[in-house]
Amino acid sequence: MAKVNCWDFKGCGRQQGGEHTRDLGICPASTETKLNGVHGGRNSGRACWIVSGTYCDGNVQGTFAQKEENCVRCGFYKQVRSEEGEGFLLAGSLKKIMHT
Repeated sequence: MAKVNCWDFKGCGRQQGGEHTRDLGICPASTETKLNGVHGGRNSGRACWIVSGTYCDGNVQGTFAQKEENCVRCGFYKQVRSEEGEGFLLAGSLKKIMHT
């Protein structure tokens, strides 16, 4: 099965060139390049939980610390965690990548 990015899984249309960018804006997970390739995703598409300002379930989300509870319950987060198994990068590891 092909790995999908969060915007494909959620169908939000907020990725670059997506159908909802005019009314909802471009999601920062689709433009944040520091996590490009992490878990096989494009930009931060498979590590969206670490990106501040993502828009999930109709609400702008804050930092990972603020949105962690929502993220760990998210079907996409659970899918990536399951697919990656022992290779799953936790928030601390991803933060290090973001701040280098």
